Order: sequence, then C-alpha cells, then structure tokens
Amino acid sequence: MNFTDKLKSIQEQNDSLLCVGLDTDIAKLPASLRGRPDAQLEFNKCIIDATRDLVCAYKINFAFYEGHGARGWETIVETARHIPSSIVTIADAKRGDIGNSSSAYAKAILQDMRFDSVTVAPYMGRDSVEPFLYSEEKGVFLLALTSNEGARDFQLMKTGQRRFFEEVVRKSLKWNVKKNLGYVVGATKASELKTVRAMAPTVPLLIPGVGAQGGDLNNVVRFGCDKNGELAIVNASRSVLYASKGDDFAGAARLEAGRLRDAMNSVREKYF
Repeated sequence: MNFTDKLKSIQEQNDSLLCVGLDTDIAKLPASLRGRPDAQLEFNKCIIDATRDLVCAYKINFAFYEGHGARGWETIVETARHIPSSIVTIADAKRGDIGNSSSAYAKAILQDMRFDSVTVAPYMGRDSVEPFLYSEEKGVFLLALTSNEGARDFQLMKTGQRRFFEEVVRKSLKWNVKKNLGYVVGATKASELKTVRAMAPTVPLLIPGVGAQGGDLNNVVRFGCDKNGELAIVNASRSVLYASKGDDFAGAARLEAGRLRDAMNSVREKYF
C-alpha cells in the first residue's frame, strides 16, 4: 500500500483528520511520572492507548528526545513501535542535507526506525530531498510554510511573481514521481493554506498549529482538505498531551482528542 492510500484508509477507518503530536516535554509530565527513567515512554504509551481510535497519525518531534541522548533515541523507537501499524507515523525530524547525508538520514528514519513518513527542509534543493522519496510506501512532508513568527523572514518573501513558499511547492511537485510527497503548512496561515491546496490538490498536507497555537479549525479543515474532505493531517500537541496535569492525563487527552476530531468532522460535513 502506498503512503497516500494508507493515510486515506486510516482517515476513513477512524473517521479522523487528527494527528496527535508527541512533543513530550519531561518537565511537563505529571508529578507521579517525573523522575522515572522511562517517564517519556510511559507517558507516550498512555496517550497512544487512550487516543488510538480517534486519530489518523502520530507525529514524534525528535527535538524532545534527542536532547536525552541514547535513552531519548530508544524512546523514539519504542514509542513508534507502540503505535498500531494501521496508523500513520510521522518523524518530525526536519532533515535535509547534501545527497549522501540525506541518504543516511532516510535510511535511519524510514528503514531502520520504520517510520511511515518524515518532515524534510527543502532549502538545499532537489538532491537533498530525493533520497527520502525512494519508496511509494514512505511519505515526505516538505516544509512549505511554517506557523512561527520567523516564517516571514524567508518563506513569505517575493521571488519574482511568487512568494518563496509558493516557489517551493511549484518546483517540488515535479519531484513527486512516486506520489508520496506532501507539505507542512501552518494552521495560522489560512489564506496561504488555501493557496497551497489549490497548487497541490491531491497531496497530503500536514497542518500544525491548532489547539495551543491558536489556528482556526474551521479554516484549517475547509482549506486544508482535498475535494473529498481528506488528506489534511491536522496536528495538535500540547492541547491534547497536557489536557490535565494530574494522573488523569490519559483520560483528559482522550476527551480533548475526541472533541477536536468531532469538531473537524462537523466542518467536513458542512463543506464536503
């Protein structure tokens, strides 16, 4: 099964566009878990078990694990293994380097660690991205337009008649030979999200920035989905992970994940 078909399948099975971002900050874990050597992993497993029927994907942000050395890497691997095989896994690693370096990154993340997909920075061009596009079963999300303030520094700059992020999308669509390329577009950029979807009507869009970052859910679903109300992967992290600071964190995460899924589906029913 190719990557896009797998995504469509789980979105239909769980009736969900929701991706839970496992940006697990040890400092924010419930007091009962803090101090345990496997606190991140235990927390992640509880979140996954509580939400697995409500999501289409889980996104593991490598930054929250790499800083913990070998144990952090083990946690990434063990967390990914705990995710049901029917659910899309996204390595939020933001890789992208010269060809041989990218080949090594692709092997590590997509083969050895067995993630379904990975986020990649396109700044170094085609030869830095191609090693990740080697298999139709593996998805690649290029950073097109991010939700941070610094996105204005380069991504929104005019390059001739287009803005830089539009040029990234226009040019990189030619690399999508195996139909496994998608884009990261921040939820706080509704107008630009609409632009990207118009330019790339049949590719997956990974959309971070709802929940704690304040992205408008109505616009995200309306403009991020394809014509069938699919292929938008709407990520929420902090609002789900830390819905409660107490020992009821898993139950609270489930309630918030369910609320977000149902809210998205209400928008889908309205527009698709």
